[in-house]
Amino acid sequence: MTYFLLFLAILSEVVATTALKASDSFTKLGPSIVLVVGYALSFYLLSVVMRSMPTGVTYAIWAGLGIVLISVFGYLFNNEKLDLAACIGMSLIVTGVVVINVFSKTVHH
Repeated sequence: MTYFLLFLAILSEVVATTALKASDSFTKLGPSIVLVVGYALSFYLLSVVMRSMPTGVTYAIWAGLGIVLISVFGYLFNNEKLDLAACIGMSLIVTGVVVINVFSKTVHH
């Protein structure tokens, strides 16, 4: 259940960040509401996850996967391109998250 809540926190943050760009510096009401609600939900879920998962591990997963997902959303919805170096860097981030989850003794499965 903890990983499911963490996934929802990450997804909420990604939706909120996507809405941040769409809000055009808070000049568009709809995206501005989505971003405030999205960030609030994300941080609430993150706080629930931190009850049972170490802060550093939680944040590493949240930030790392958030970077990758927001890049994918930017590519899909904002026509933002990623070069080879960006893709390699993000694959290293994902690799780091996998190493933490598979090999670290601080993560309780």
